[in-house]
Amino acid sequence: MTWIDATSSLRGLGLRGDLLGIAIFAAALALRFAVDSRLPVGFPYLTFFPAVILTTFFFGLRPGIISAVLGGLAAWYFFILPFDSFALSGPAAIALGFYLFIVTVDIALIHAMHLLAEQLREEAGKQARMSEQRRTMFQELQHRVANNMQFVAALLSLYKRKAGNDPAAILGALDDASVRLQTISNLHRHLYDPANASRPIGEFLSQVCDGLVSTSGSPGIACRIDMPPRKFDLTQLTPLSLIVVEIVTNALKHAFPDGRGAIALSMTETPDGGAVLTVTDDGKGMPEAAAQGKSLGLRIVQNLTAQLGATVTYENAGPGTRVRIVLPPRKAAEA
Repeated sequence: MTWIDATSSLRGLGLRGDLLGIAIFAAALALRFAVDSRLPVGFPYLTFFPAVILTTFFFGLRPGIISAVLGGLAAWYFFILPFDSFALSGPAAIALGFYLFIVTVDIALIHAMHLLAEQLREEAGKQARMSEQRRTMFQELQHRVANNMQFVAALLSLYKRKAGNDPAAILGALDDASVRLQTISNLHRHLYDPANASRPIGEFLSQVCDGLVSTSGSPGIACRIDMPPRKFDLTQLTPLSLIVVEIVTNALKHAFPDGRGAIALSMTETPDGGAVLTVTDDGKGMPEAAAQGKSLGLRIVQNLTAQLGATVTYENAGPGTRVRIVLPPRKAAEA
């Protein structure tokens, strides 16, 4: 720590700093009187220059100016001819002009030094905060990458169990896994786009759903979104988005044999801070075996809802299927 840093608190004393500046001036005046008999004529400011410099350095601009003004007046009255008078002769004017020039330069230089030191401290603080943010973001990125790798590993494990030892089934599973992972990759581009960081859940899922419909090649299927302007952090938004991707993708594949229909996403908030996300389609309905969670996609949904501490239910809703995901209160989800 430098002297400038060490004295930064003294420069914020306010009125107490002014009083200390006056005290330093008084000490300089007393010292000047003490050595007056030993000095030749012509050194009226001998003790006042150091007083101004020390006051400005330790206590700041205003105390320094006060000390300089008092020192100049005292030297003028007591130590410049004619003594004990404020008479302004030619030599007195020259002496006072010299004093004014010197103390102005001293005060300006010291004040500029303080301002520069303050800027350097602020810049160092910004750099430290940025470094800490980068460290935190890197740790968060590592955590999210690890979670994503675990999800991919679990997904491939599910495909492995599904395919068994049938070579044809293995090839089909690899193709299906490739398509699903590409979909997940596209989703993550949306998730980690800074422009989407503060968007409400409805706007984000509307973009996701429209993208899935577009890539499915079924322009006759519409997405309808009815959600409150609620926002989720990435910890919740990532699995929640993957759940929606799985449900909507499953509906696009199986619910609309004629390529026409609608998928509706809605959310209602519960009094305890939780929420209920509902995905409904008006297609041909879900087979009973699929509703019991025997398909791969729905097993993935069950695993993802477990990550959120949520529950999922499926039901046939007249024409079509309704999927309800009950999300726990925010505090419970964070715990």
